[in-house]
Amino acid sequence: MSSTSFKQKLGHVIQKARLSRGLTQAELAKELSTSQSAINRIERGGQNVSLEMIARIGEVLSSDIVSINRPGTINFRVHGGKKLSGSIRVNTSKNAAVALLCASLLNRGKTTFRKVARIEEVNRIIEVLNSIGVKTIWLEGNDLEIIPPRRLKLEDMDIKAAERTRTVIMFLGPLLHYHSKFQLPFAGGCNLGTRTVEPHLAGLKHFGLSVKAYDNYYDVHSKKQTPKRPIILIERGDTVTENILLAAALTPGTTTIRNASANYMVQDICFFLQKLGVKIDGIGSSTLRITGVSSIDKNVSYSPSEDPIEAMSFLSAAIVTKSEITIQRAPIEFLEIELQVLEHMGFEYELSREYKADNGSTRLVDITTRASQLSAAQDKLHSVPFPGVNMDNLPFLGLIAATAKGRSLLHDWVYENRAIYLTELTKLGANIQLLDPHRVTIEGATKWQPAELIAPPALRPSVVILLAMLAAPGTSILRNIYSIARGYEDLAARLNTLGADIELFREI
Repeated sequence: MSSTSFKQKLGHVIQKARLSRGLTQAELAKELSTSQSAINRIERGGQNVSLEMIARIGEVLSSDIVSINRPGTINFRVHGGKKLSGSIRVNTSKNAAVALLCASLLNRGKTTFRKVARIEEVNRIIEVLNSIGVKTIWLEGNDLEIIPPRRLKLEDMDIKAAERTRTVIMFLGPLLHYHSKFQLPFAGGCNLGTRTVEPHLAGLKHFGLSVKAYDNYYDVHSKKQTPKRPIILIERGDTVTENILLAAALTPGTTTIRNASANYMVQDICFFLQKLGVKIDGIGSSTLRITGVSSIDKNVSYSPSEDPIEAMSFLSAAIVTKSEITIQRAPIEFLEIELQVLEHMGFEYELSREYKADNGSTRLVDITTRASQLSAAQDKLHSVPFPGVNMDNLPFLGLIAATAKGRSLLHDWVYENRAIYLTELTKLGANIQLLDPHRVTIEGATKWQPAELIAPPALRPSVVILLAMLAAPGTSILRNIYSIARGYEDLAARLNTLGADIELFREI
């Protein structure tokens, strides 16, 4: 199907769905914060429609036909082998955004988050919040306004949306302050093997929370109390630390968390809580001391910091295509170790002077890549808690290793079965051998070749495959890219601004 015929067919589908809802073009335009003329062009097949816009239209019209949520419907056609050039700005953090949305439940006043990434993971949390009575309004410039109800209607929670995101587990920390008993559905998200919630429950029990697990939901009881001793985390997890921070924020007195994560999304939560009046000492370290307050009711605005994983994605795109690009607003303190690893492999780059993110704290730089000849990593590629290599950046290092001359060993010890997804790169010409569910050897340098693949049910491995396709001369197909839409806003269109050639198509 040609691009033109696809747009026409998609436009007809959108028009039909709109009419079935009894909406005019002007009414649909108002819901989408766009113009009636834009809707008219879309329905006539005269305008390109981004993945993000398709998702928004699907939500407004409550239509499966144009929703990206149905497996196997949205695909990428990648014309690879092209050099990239120009500059690209890093969006705000996906992981910070979803955590901040949960944190907004602590505030009885109006919360406004600036420049929020409009991605599917954010959409799912918004759907859950809306279903329990929270009002959310998208403003100009991707600002998001959140207005809480007088009473949260947990009994009306959108179970389907909640089950599709793991972030819902972070409702525990805020909700224990407002409800003595409630239920939450099991957490979903990426398919990365069994991921226990026990560390969350072990930490939150210090606040009087008890949980019983049933077939598809958690039965939660809360007897709110102040922790009697420091909370020692079993593992230095990001969401675990955030959940306990949210519990501590509305608990008068001082709560101490040891073995806490100091990762980027945790720091964003800390900076936001400080704006709400919560005192936090030790930000950026493994020991946090939180002096909570009895209530929070204020109108605040907060700007999440930029996403280091997205910055790493663009670095990887430049490296595998041997291109020179500038990545603007990269959060350098969460990329320094990765850049050192790459530098030891032969990667050449330049950094601008540091400047502050809009949150006033996070350090940013612009990174300019140089076409480089890389050699295999001398030490095994593996992640460790911040300030080490981020676990979400490890798949990108695997991709980069495939472009480097020699043999590298990658050990993905955190997630069960994620390393297995790297073997999909063999279909694009890579020489990757699976040693066990956590370890692979990667032999480079790869002569990339086009192929047709189905995106894995995990965000970062799916993006890795897409980036490898950029390096493969010829036409590749990546099917069912919902997992990418979960964590990236309009990734294909943004890569295209650098000179990539990626088409979105749908088999309607």
